[in-house]
Amino acid sequence: MMKRFKNLPAALISASVFTATTLTTAPAVAADVDIDAKGPVIELSISERIDSVPDTARMSTGVTTKAPTAQQALRDNARKMDSLIKQIKALGIEDKYIQTTGININPEFDYQRGEEPRLTGYRASNQVQIEVRDIERLGEMIDALVSAGANNLNGPYFSLTNDGKVKAMARKRAMERGREQALDYAKLAGYSNVRILAISEHISGSSPVQKRVMARAMSADMAESTPVQPGQVGTGVTVHVTYEMVQ
Repeated sequence: MMKRFKNLPAALISASVFTATTLTTAPAVAADVDIDAKGPVIELSISERIDSVPDTARMSTGVTTKAPTAQQALRDNARKMDSLIKQIKALGIEDKYIQTTGININPEFDYQRGEEPRLTGYRASNQVQIEVRDIERLGEMIDALVSAGANNLNGPYFSLTNDGKVKAMARKRAMERGREQALDYAKLAGYSNVRILAISEHISGSSPVQKRVMARAMSADMAESTPVQPGQVGTGVTVHVTYEMVQ
């Protein structure tokens, strides 16, 4: 029986693997092309994951202040946040790796049962995200940020600066394993080989170590920095391949 694949994007007709980046920069245009499959068709989804030691850490830090008025809360916050940002830069983090992610002012109320809420003041917060390339100094940096006035810390979240080679390795392993599986099916069905009809890919990056660091008071004579274990991060590739069984 002949199977016919209609209206597949032109990028899926070739046996060459393409990446999500290729589709983003040069989108494939659907073409009215038929692919004839004379033999049975096998559709496989193969996932591969490569674990690597991270070289980048992202975290958010900032200052929260309270005051009787919104103006005073924001003024106090601006002064402390300015000191914190100066400390971040003093640690060697460049401007391009420092980004403000949120400035908020919210009223605070005292709720007593049976009474109207009473305004007690205002809370102002300013948060920045920083990217650290020298992760061996991460614990030392966290201590320095808290000493400079940071009372909000979230992260770190580890990743690879350039995961292209890792993705390529995962893709190669997925394609090799997919072909082995397809050949197994073909031989069990009485066929000697397979040919590729279509390929698509999904890439995912994951971070098994997402350690949340809470701000805490630091003693002036603390000898050791906050311990941080970067562990490994995983880069995953899932390849969807359609094969035709052939003699």
